[in-house]
Amino acid sequence: MVGVYPEIEPYAHGWLDVGDGNRVYWETCGNPEGRPVVVLHGGPGTGCGPGLRRQFDPEAYRIVLVDQRGCGRSTPHAAEHGTDLSANTTAHLVADLEALREHLGVPRWLVFGGSWGCTLGLRYAELFPERVTGLVLVAVTTGAHDELDWLYGGLGRLFPEEHERFRAGVPAGSADLVAAYDVLLNDPDPAVRRRAADDWCAWEGSIVSLDPDYVPGPRWADPAWRLAFARITAHFFAHRAWLEDGVVLREAHRLRGIPGVLVHGRVDLQGPLATAWALARAWPDAELVVVSGAAHAASDPGMAAAVLAATDRFARG
Repeated sequence: MVGVYPEIEPYAHGWLDVGDGNRVYWETCGNPEGRPVVVLHGGPGTGCGPGLRRQFDPEAYRIVLVDQRGCGRSTPHAAEHGTDLSANTTAHLVADLEALREHLGVPRWLVFGGSWGCTLGLRYAELFPERVTGLVLVAVTTGAHDELDWLYGGLGRLFPEEHERFRAGVPAGSADLVAAYDVLLNDPDPAVRRRAADDWCAWEGSIVSLDPDYVPGPRWADPAWRLAFARITAHFFAHRAWLEDGVVLREAHRLRGIPGVLVHGRVDLQGPLATAWALARAWPDAELVVVSGAAHAASDPGMAAAVLAATDRFARG
């Protein structure tokens, strides 16, 4: 990936028991005495890849990455059919972040999130503003119901062929595609689960970038990764992320005094710019950086440079 810091390995890692039978994986990279930043991956359910370590100056930051419940290296893994997801909700993930902060002895930290990680990071910051020094949010989402309806419904008007395949993956007449996939991804038959995960990921992969040559990362080829990602995402969004409609934007006043940078692609079809624009209006301490020609993918032209400019600014601060 061009325009990011060199590859780096963790200097510490472990698993934190957060209750309900869950252990979340965490790792720390960079400077142990640097500015703490917690990195929240998207999805939900993608897990943290090594590329996320490279968004920060390793001499300036103490970089904390965490795999949210059920994905990445956290256990139990959602790809396993017997894994219970009832204790995997937005409230649980927010509580996990606080538990991890205390476990690592971090008084306050910068919050970095991408896509779903923006929604999670915003909700965490609204509930624990005294623990947050700032936010860098990339491909902004807030979990509002119309965002989810667009992502799995309205967006089909721009990708009709891909959406027709997505719709064909569930029983005919299903009114709620996400809820229908949530059922299939928990079916006792492993073949049914695999097919549903493949169909879900085909839709997700087709809408992330406008680049006709875009190829998702290598982990998308891993059946276990696809199943966990699809199962967790459908689980969250079938339940509207357990958020009151519009609550994240409505309670943005809780972020008063916390600086933020919102990096968003001008032509992000997966998450239209209107969401980031509305958040910036509701949160005067945030700066909206619009990247011309970029969509939702972090690899789109200009996105890496804009993200590094934001993290470098906080490093200097």
